[in-house]
Order: sequence, then structure tokens, then C-alpha cells
Amino acid sequence: MKKIETRTIIKIALAVFALYLGIHYWSNISGIFAKILGAATPLILGFVIAYPLNILMSFFERHYFPRSQKKAVLKTRTPVSLLLAIISLTVFVAVILVLIIPQLVSCIKLLITQIPSFIESLILFLEKHEINSSAILDKLASVDWQTRISQLVEKVISGFGDIFDVVVSTVSTVVSGVTAVVIALIFAVYLLLSKKKLTAQANRVMTRFLKPDIYTKIKHISDVLNDSFHRFIVGQCTEAIILGGLCTLGMFILRLPYAPMIGAVIGFSALIPVVGAFIGGGIGAFLILTESPTKALIFLIFLIILQQIEGNIIYPKVVGSSMGLPAIWVLVAVVVGGGVFGIPGMIIGVPLVGAIYKLVKEYLNTPPKNKIPEIPETPEITETKE
Repeated sequence: MKKIETRTIIKIALAVFALYLGIHYWSNISGIFAKILGAATPLILGFVIAYPLNILMSFFERHYFPRSQKKAVLKTRTPVSLLLAIISLTVFVAVILVLIIPQLVSCIKLLITQIPSFIESLILFLEKHEINSSAILDKLASVDWQTRISQLVEKVISGFGDIFDVVVSTVSTVVSGVTAVVIALIFAVYLLLSKKKLTAQANRVMTRFLKPDIYTKIKHISDVLNDSFHRFIVGQCTEAIILGGLCTLGMFILRLPYAPMIGAVIGFSALIPVVGAFIGGGIGAFLILTESPTKALIFLIFLIILQQIEGNIIYPKVVGSSMGLPAIWVLVAVVVGGGVFGIPGMIIGVPLVGAIYKLVKEYLNTPPKNKIPEIPETPEITETKE
């Protein structure tokens, strides 16, 4: 029987003691972690801002005098590319705020105002076809839906408490939010200006303290994650712009109502994987249904055809090869990510699951090192009689 070393016993004892402390003082430990996470929120937000900026920055770096080796070009390539990336992202956000956000606000207002008339039309339709009992129809018809909705909005507003408390909490939230965003922007700029230096330092630390095979695995995992998120961000943004633009153009050609508004909703909802198309299509169909059921049906048929064309023809040509994630795992990523973290979880879940899927696939396709090679069977030699 092999004798257990004293060092191993000490390690096991320390691990058990640490586990006991973690369980017994879990409330205090979780509180400390929550405070640390809250304090680090601007830095985490800085990482989030820096990642899409780095995609744009890398694009400009590849096209900023790529063949020139002059000292001035090499020295100005990083700051000029970062400045162009910030300007591009700012213009993109400004276009969203100026063009899309007002359309979304108008869409919400239109939904609120159209709900009462839609319910009344539905009641008349049911009464005409005798689908429901007359007593229930009379009760529904007697309801003043506009007044009820106004009362509901007033109750929601009054539920926030005193005006002074609301103002104070709002101002405090806005100030802290603006401060966090400013710190995040400064941190993101610092990260991008020093990304080569920080990458070299991280590689140096890992090569110093990690074994070569572990370092290689960590490097490969980070490359796969980066590639997966890069493909997803570029692909979803491109898909959203193309789908929203084509939807608006097609609705103008078919003379469907609310074309710019529904096009903006379709483009914005396309950023959400899988369920985004259903959300945008449902909202657009409901808006058109309040005006004409026939046009709503035409819109749904047009949107289905448009999504098939965009997904099978335009998207592969513009973005390139997809992430290679089966549809079932995309659905799992959206459902689980949305259930845990909401809409951000839906967006992050797909590239994360895509990276995990690729790593697992690579691992399964790599033969084990200690596998004994199979010896091919040799045919039996039969003696032939002369």
C-alpha cells in the first residue's frame, strides 16, 4: 500500500477547512464579492466598450498605410485608428438615436392608442360570427378601454412614491451612471492604446508561471472565444442593418403602412438571436392588423420570404461562413442565457456556446496521445497443394 505523504495530508486538510469556512461564512463572502463586483462595474463596462471598438480599430489599422514602414506612420497608426473607430461608433449610435429610437417610441405610442380600437374590432368580429356568448360580449363592449389604460398608467406612475423621492433617486442614478460610463470610456481608451503592451505583458506572465502546454491551451481558448464573439457581433449588426433596410424598402414597394417604423423595429429586434425575428414580426403584423388584416397577412408572407433570402443568400455572402453552431444549440443558448441574464444573456449566450461547441468538437476529433494504434489484420496464408 502506497504511503500518503505529509504534504498531501496538509493540502487536503487545508482544502476541507477552506470549504468549511466558505459554507459557514457564505453570506459575508457573497457580500464582499458583491461589493467588489459593484466597484469593478466601470472596469467591466470598459471591457465591454473596448471590445467592439477594437473590432473597428483593427479594421482601420489594417487599412492605415499597411505597407508603409515609416516611423511616423507606425507611431500614429494606433491613435489615429482608435480615433476613427470612436468617430465611427459615435456616428453609428447617433444614427440609431436619431432615426431608430423615435420610430420605436412612435411604435409604442401607436400600440397603446390602437389597443382599444383593436379590442372593439375583435368584439364586433366575434359578435358577427357568434363565437362567444352575448353576455360576455356585452360586458366586454361596455368597458371603456381607453379610460382603463389611462387609469393603469396613472397607477403605475403613482406607485413610484413621492415626487421628491423619485427625483432624488433618479438624479442619483443618472449621476452615478454617467460617472461609471465616463470611467468606463477612459478605461476602454487606455486598454486600446496599450493593447499591444498589455498583451505582451500578459503573455510574459503566463509563460513565466505556467507550463508550456497549459499556456498553449489558454491561448487557444482565448483565440476561439475572440473569433466567436467577433463573428457574432459583425454578423448580427450586418444582418440587422440589411434586414431592416430591405424590410423598409419592400414595404414601400408593397405600399404597406408604417414602413419606416416597422423596418426600424425589425432591424433592432434582429440583434436578438432566434426570437428577435418573431418579436419584430409580431409587432409589425399587429400594427398593420389594426388597419387592414389583408395587409397584415401580406406583410407576414413578405417577411418570411425576406428572412429566407437574407439568411440563405445575403448573410453568407456579406459576412462569410457562419459560426457552425447547430440550430438546437443556438436555441439552448438563447433560452438559457435569456432565462439567467435576460436579453444580454441571449446575445452573449450564442457566441459563448459557439466557442464551447468548437472547443469540444476539436477535443473529440483529436485522438488520445496514449491510444494504442490498431494493428491491421493480416490475411491468413493457406497452403496450396501442388
